[in-house]
This record gives sequence, structure tokens and C-alpha cells, in this order.
Amino acid sequence: MIKPSHHANGSQQPFSLHAQLASDSHPVAEFELSSLRLMDDCNYPWLVLVPRVSAAVELIDLDAGEQALLMGEINSVSRVLKQLFRPHKLNVAALGNVVPQLHVHVIARFTDDPAWPAPVWGRTHARPYEPEALVKRVRDLRQALEN
Repeated sequence: MIKPSHHANGSQQPFSLHAQLASDSHPVAEFELSSLRLMDDCNYPWLVLVPRVSAAVELIDLDAGEQALLMGEINSVSRVLKQLFRPHKLNVAALGNVVPQLHVHVIARFTDDPAWPAPVWGRTHARPYEPEALVKRVRDLRQALEN
């Protein structure tokens, strides 16, 4: 079980994943700080890191140690996407305009992807993974993370 995480005022409260993130993504792995999830949109290799810190909305809501852990996790995920997909560009963003819970998008981008060169949001309709493709994508990501 995941331990309760601290609240800005020092109180303890259990972590829970925002319902929108839960419905739009699939679990991939658990890092020291964050849960790694795959967005259910096969238009792009698109991962999301969600720090398990209750009430965190902004990066500044994490303490210095948590910020360093998150940066290391972003680096690990970025390297896996680069290794597996050889993208032209990696997009890393923590927006939170729709889902306030702190989460960081790491997206492999290609000059021929449906939204290039614009951001992925609102450009095309999400294309959910077919079940077999989802299983393969998650398995490939997990294997790459172990290496």
C-alpha cells in the first residue's frame, strides 16, 4: 500500500489519483515518487508522471528532495521514450489547466505526427489503444524501464 504523503501544512492525507487521469491513462510502473501512466491515445507515445504527494498542484508544492526525485524520474522516462521511439523531439510539460493534480506529461513527438508542430492538446481526437497494442506498449515500456 502507498504511504500517506505530506500536505503543504504538514498534515497526513492519503494520496488518490484524480478521476480524469485514472480514466484517460493506464498504469505502467511505480517510481519512488511518482506513478507512471500511459495516456490512452495511440497518436503519440505519451506518458504521464503523477507524484504521489497529496494536494500537490504546482512543482513548487514539492519539497527540494521531491523536486530532485521528480526530475530524475522525468529523465528516466524521457530516455526510455527516446530509446524506444527515436522521436524528433520530446515534449515535457506540467500544465494542470484541466486536471489540477500535479502531473508531468512526457511525449515523444515526430514531424509527421497528427499535431506537429503544435502542442498535442486539442489538435486531434484521442485514438484509444486496441487491447493487444496496449498490452504490447505497456510491456515494452516496462522492459525498457528495467534496463
